[in-house]
Order: sequence, then structure tokens, then C-alpha cells
Amino acid sequence: MYKLKNDELTIMVSPHGAELTSIVDNTTGREYMWQADPAYWGRTSPVLFPFVGGSNAGHYRVDGVSYPMTQHGFARDCEFQFESLDEGDEESTIRFLLESHDGASKNYPYDFDLIIGYTLHGRAVTVTWEVVNCGTQDMLFSIGAHPAFHCPAEGHFFVLEHIIQEDDSSLEINANRLKKMSSLDKVLRLDEVRSRRIVDGLASDVIDTYSLEDGYLPIHNELFQYDALVIEEKQVQQVSLADEKKEIYLTVTFDMPLVGLWSPPGKNAPFVCIEPWCGRCDVLDFEGELQDRAYINRLKDGERFEQLYVIQV
Repeated sequence: MYKLKNDELTIMVSPHGAELTSIVDNTTGREYMWQADPAYWGRTSPVLFPFVGGSNAGHYRVDGVSYPMTQHGFARDCEFQFESLDEGDEESTIRFLLESHDGASKNYPYDFDLIIGYTLHGRAVTVTWEVVNCGTQDMLFSIGAHPAFHCPAEGHFFVLEHIIQEDDSSLEINANRLKKMSSLDKVLRLDEVRSRRIVDGLASDVIDTYSLEDGYLPIHNELFQYDALVIEEKQVQQVSLADEKKEIYLTVTFDMPLVGLWSPPGKNAPFVCIEPWCGRCDVLDFEGELQDRAYINRLKDGERFEQLYVIQV
């Protein structure tokens, strides 16, 4: 286990899955991350790669060849290599590497490097993803986050916001931009969101609409009766958690096409997940090739994909 600490926070990261396992307030001792109690859900913040969600019948096809793939891919169950630690006065960064030639999976026909980084700055943790195509053919993949945060099963709120980006530079993904989004751009509290209903782990054609009051969506067990809320089409770029007094205590900011909101259905679990995604599960009865999958990402030979999100407490 690796630790980063500053005056405000201490975070812990495991090389297994390059998983963020803890964010603790140094003054109050408050732990913000779910601690992986298997009675509810035995993970804390897995990295989803090279798939987000499930594939139809547990298989996918590339050039006519069928491969098995578990839900959310294999990276979360792999041992990453420690790559680097940079400690400075203002911020510290730790990075981990997964290389395909280390035998990450025999069921994924692409050569890649996957680099996961965590930067601690003040009361913010920036999570970075880098995917490099090390092969000679186009590489197809999805990637997503699945961080779980302590939250009562009833009585607290999601706060859902859309960020209107004021200039073209906002299309460039960088940590400073995301940290300052709410001050640089126009943040709108939403009055409704549309969620694609999940059926048996796959995406259906049913769209559920949730009404919000000044952006607040009450958290309760029935909210997750259809599994995760899958909010598409960049409706949301910022999700916060607020207590029973509607006071915000945690915010996740991102610039990705989808976000999932989840807690295990029917378990009254004391946590929720806020999941920025670049990818999504198959639709029901999907029979196409991987290149036909919704929200798939493509890298040419030698190209690099970069994304990030920021957790602020």
C-alpha cells in the first residue's frame, strides 16, 4: 500500500488494480472512501478497463473472433507496477503501470500500456488515466471510474450540475482546468436528468426521467431499483454529495460522456458510487463487433489517450 499526505488529507493507493482505497481528513479523521466490506461490496474504487459494464453473453468480437470478457474488464484484478513518486511542496503524484506483455489478459487482442496516476493537492485528489496503443493495429477500449463514498442509505442527496464551458480551451483536459471549472465556467443546477435503464446488466431502450429540485436528487434505496443510473450525453459534469441539511461534503468533477450513480439494489448499503465513464455496457441482444459498441474509444498505432477526474472534499 502506498501513501500520499499533505496538511489536509492522507490518501492510500493499492498496487492491486491501482485502486484508491482511502481519503482521510487529517484533522477530523473522517474517512470519505468506502472500505470494501464484502457484506455489501468488496471493492473501493476499481479502474474499469478495457470494458465498462458487461458484454452480451460475456463475450465480444473483433474481426470475427469471439473473446470472453468479465464485467468491467480485467484491470481491476491485476497487479500494477509502481512507476514513479513525485513529492513537492504544493502537490504529490504517484503513478502505476500495467503492461499487456505482463500477461494482463489472454482475452484482449491489443498491446497497451495503462498508466494510473493520483495527485494530492490541498483538499483535492486528481485521478489520471493514460492508455497507450503499443501495437500496430487500431486499439479499441473503454475506461471508467467506480469510486465508492461513505453515504447513508437514506437522507442524503446527489447534487447534479451541468457546466457550460465558455471557451475552446475548456476542451483540453487538464487538472487545473477541472479544479477551477466551477469558477471559470457557468455551472447550472439541473431540474431533471435522463437515465438509460439497465436490464440484466445491459442497456435497454427505456429512458427514465428523474426530477430534481435545484439539482438535488434524494438518495434512497429505491433509486437503484434498476441497478445504476446511467446518465449519458454529457448531461452532467459535476456530482456532489450533500447531507440532510443539503450541505455539500464531497464533489466529483469530470468531462466525460457518461456518469453512473450506483449503490447495490436492495441492500440499504451505506455508500454510493459516482462513476465518470468513457464507455458503457452493451445494449440488450447486441451482436455487433467491438467497434460497433456505444461510446467505444479508438487509438491508432502509437497514439495516447488521456483523461482525468477530480475528487474534492
